Amino acid sequence: MEDIQQEWTTVIKPKGHLLDIDFKEIWRYRDLWRMYVKRDIITSYKQTILGPLWFFIQPAMTTIMYMVVFGGIAGISTDGLPQPLFYLAGICMWNYFSECLNRTSSTFTTNADIFGKVYFPRLVVPMATVTSSLIRMAIQLLLFIVVYVFYLIKGVHVHPNLYLSLFPLLIVMMAGLSLGFGILISSLTTKYRDLTLLFSFIVQLWMYATPVIYPLSVMSAKRQWIMGLNPLTSIVETFKYGALGTGTFSWGMLAYSFGFMLVLLVIGIIVFNKVQRSFMDTV
Repeated sequence: MEDIQQEWTTVIKPKGHLLDIDFKEIWRYRDLWRMYVKRDIITSYKQTILGPLWFFIQPAMTTIMYMVVFGGIAGISTDGLPQPLFYLAGICMWNYFSECLNRTSSTFTTNADIFGKVYFPRLVVPMATVTSSLIRMAIQLLLFIVVYVFYLIKGVHVHPNLYLSLFPLLIVMMAGLSLGFGILISSLTTKYRDLTLLFSFIVQLWMYATPVIYPLSVMSAKRQWIMGLNPLTSIVETFKYGALGTGTFSWGMLAYSFGFMLVLLVIGIIVFNKVQRSFMDTV
């Protein structure tokens, strides 16, 4: 009797080491990646009255609140810039990071049913979240540009410069930071659920440790150094400096944030790969 040789179309093998990322496999699942991106956009405001208009309403209402509370009552400086323009610049950057972080941090718990039934590279889900959030950010940036042009027409002196060309790098850095923190938090919360509440509280406080509602220039040199330990500080300040011409820019701080992002991604992927092997036993 002749031996029947079988040819397998798909072979699932354990990862050789914890930092093993099969980029070819992720690329093969690019259709799934696109499907997740489409799903995130459609389901976000499905069965809502205003639909995608919420992308504009949320930053607009937040800006008005900041103008009343921080600009009016607290009297916090905006480096001589119109308050709507200053606050929107920070809000657009912060919203992208916080949304990516909050959504990727629940990757395992939110997708437990799917992960337990179907195999695909688990990193596709948080990477799709980071991608879909870019679309939201692009829409919010349109609002920023409209306000920007309005003040230019009014004759307000804003000074965009060549540092604005670093914007794509800033997006990559924010995406990397949110992805790294998100998958790390998601890995930890599969076993310790109460950490979810702790991290959500930390994210809320994190915004006040980032120069979103105030310029870094109002602080002393020592405090600026301490604030610079926050990897988001240089990202937000660089965007404001490039787009508005005011603020604080430092190649050293930006290099620190970039290095922080790379180290965080390595640690996050190691922990993520370790947890995904047995997370169904704890979720």
